[in-house]
Amino acid sequence: MSQLHTLARVEADLAAGRVPMARQRLRGLVASFPHDLTLRRRLGEIYRLYGDAAQAGRWLYLEEDRCAEETAAFEARYHSPQRRMKALAWRGPETLAATTFAEDQLVAVRAACAERLGRPVDWDDPASYGESEWIAPDTKVWTLRGVVLGGGLFVGVAGHVWLWVLGVMSLFE
Repeated sequence: MSQLHTLARVEADLAAGRVPMARQRLRGLVASFPHDLTLRRRLGEIYRLYGDAAQAGRWLYLEEDRCAEETAAFEARYHSPQRRMKALAWRGPETLAATTFAEDQLVAVRAACAERLGRPVDWDDPASYGESEWIAPDTKVWTLRGVVLGGGLFVGVAGHVWLWVLGVMSLFE
């Protein structure tokens, strides 16, 4: 299906009130044509209809006239440069961006990611900035929540075992 045909279906979906379907079609187009900023803008506008500021900010991140609140919401949700690289779903070199502003944004995100990881990263190689390398849970820390949940689980299991033992004992009496 051609890009123009899919865009026509997106507009028909929006006119018919099928916003989730229009959003899904546009996400597919952005995945197929990651360098087309007009598709990203349209997808951001649809998320704006939903009131999802973080997703609107995500898809309008490469636009110079973007909304500061939406950009802040995107940066808060995708707080690390690695997550931003993944969320932006860009492929290829930054020079493929249609505007200088978009190119500068992409360069800045990639540079921040490379600096944080201490090595070069590539838009075409998600493994170079993958989450498995930068999310390291600290398993040695005891939190109040963990202690309370673990204690509650222990008491619940012990209580059930005790009730089972009492039930078995009452059968033999």
